[in-house]
Amino acid sequence: MHTKTVRGIIYALLAGTCWGFSGTVGQYLFTEKGVDPGWLTTVRLLVSGLILLIWAAVRKREQMKTIWMSKETAGRLLFFAVFGLMSVQYSYMASISCSNAGTATAIQYLGEALILLVTCVSMRRLPKITESFGLILALAGVFLLATHGNTNSMVLSGKGLFWGLISAVALMLYTLLPAKLIAEYGSQVVTGYGMTVGGVVLAILLRPWHRTLEADWQVFLGMAVIILVGTVLAFTVFLQSTVDIGGVKAGLLASTETIAAPFFAALWLHTKFETADFAGFVCMLVMVVLLALPDLGITVREKSADQQQNAA
Repeated sequence: MHTKTVRGIIYALLAGTCWGFSGTVGQYLFTEKGVDPGWLTTVRLLVSGLILLIWAAVRKREQMKTIWMSKETAGRLLFFAVFGLMSVQYSYMASISCSNAGTATAIQYLGEALILLVTCVSMRRLPKITESFGLILALAGVFLLATHGNTNSMVLSGKGLFWGLISAVALMLYTLLPAKLIAEYGSQVVTGYGMTVGGVVLAILLRPWHRTLEADWQVFLGMAVIILVGTVLAFTVFLQSTVDIGGVKAGLLASTETIAAPFFAALWLHTKFETADFAGFVCMLVMVVLLALPDLGITVREKSADQQQNAA
């Protein structure tokens, strides 16, 4: 296997692991340290955004200026910053604070199914066979995580489910909105500005400085991990993996976040998961795989033909 391919695979898996671990760190800060999700998200966006902008200033200084010269481009960037980046970051952290890192991460990946639905509507086509199974698994996964299979009870709080579904919608917007901007100006510029603007808007809306926070070294360490490991490092290695092996394969491998988050939550924070929870995690992971198959050039018909040719 080519060295570049190996690096891409390792980096994509590392990105998913970093995201899963940072979600668990967020759960720790919420449950053990009483940190407010709004305060955490605001600081994360502002600091991470500034770091990425400094990085972009070294490599893409011209793009940092020209992105604001067009009203249409600037408006698109502001829309992405608020309704994409800020929304997905805050709703995900709010979902974790109302449930746990594993459940919040799994429900957020429902956004992949929403992306498929938007794509089908825009292209005026029906979902393919594998895509249809993926959609069914997505609904089954959310159902299992929310009810543990019992239609008469909810094991997930209403707020946890609400913020989880909001994060799924925000993930869809976060994925679809910046495509043209990134192609023209680069991901560092778009994401850096998006995080910084989103952080400023969130600070104005929530005014987290009015909330009392008893910060100790563990809080600062947790914040450093979320910012440096879960945001800057994860973003950097994932970006490189998309160059090495392509965006579809990188995204597929990075979906190991749905496994990493509950793993770290159970191992470190002793979060208890039922059999139905694990079934829900598996449903969401398989859903991601099925939705990625068409983009990987793999279909049920093609696979069968290959098997017949090999048998001959």
